[in-house]
Amino acid sequence: MKKIIAANWKMNPESAKEAEKIVKFLVESYTEKNVQLILFPPFVYFCRLRDELDNDADKFDWGAQDIFWEESGAYTGEISSAMLKSFWVQYVIIGHSERRWKLGETDEIINKKIKTALENGITPILAVGEKEKGDSVEKFLEDQLCKGLEDLDEKQISKIIIAYEPVWAIGTGSADNPEDTIKAVRIIKDIIGKMVGKEITDKIPVLYGGSVTSENARDFLSEKEINGALVGGASLNKEEFLKILNIAEKL
Repeated sequence: MKKIIAANWKMNPESAKEAEKIVKFLVESYTEKNVQLILFPPFVYFCRLRDELDNDADKFDWGAQDIFWEESGAYTGEISSAMLKSFWVQYVIIGHSERRWKLGETDEIINKKIKTALENGITPILAVGEKEKGDSVEKFLEDQLCKGLEDLDEKQISKIIIAYEPVWAIGTGSADNPEDTIKAVRIIKDIIGKMVGKEITDKIPVLYGGSVTSENARDFLSEKEINGALVGGASLNKEEFLKILNIAEKL
């Protein structure tokens, strides 16, 4: 299984021109094939990037930072799965802690979004993780996974990617350690295993996210049980992100 490196740009950069610079740098500088690279730019940059990249657009996989659960209608400001697919979106982050804790997104909403993504052939990356350092990791993960994956069958769950992101580590510069992350990965596998069985669970990738940098990426990515990384701020620094990609490439 290739390591997955997912670049979540969040509400960055400030202009489409800057977004274009990052992507063109990656096109020119990262040419290897042993890593699955998924870029998650803001919605408003998809058109510019598609037009500017032209034949180079397929060098990466593309993802959206959010999705709405209805296909169309009077939902001001929302983006449907059909709209995303028109911009070659194959993946979508669902349940990111910033949407859970800052925007009030509930597990029920997350469950709806996962279902509509799967129904329309878009792979959900479900983000889960405890809020504070010292919280019960098992309790948080069980609650988020059981509610987020409610009413999904084995086939649907087998298509999902999980991102373990302890909230206290995101954007703080204080990443989790690989040992505790592996414990969390095993808890995730155990919880999902009870839903669909170990054979399916073993094939579900689990990524780590939370202050991933070139200085700590090797520690996480060298572990077989950690299938990749969801990278935030570091993915906006071209040289720093290239270092992370090269580390993953060599493992």
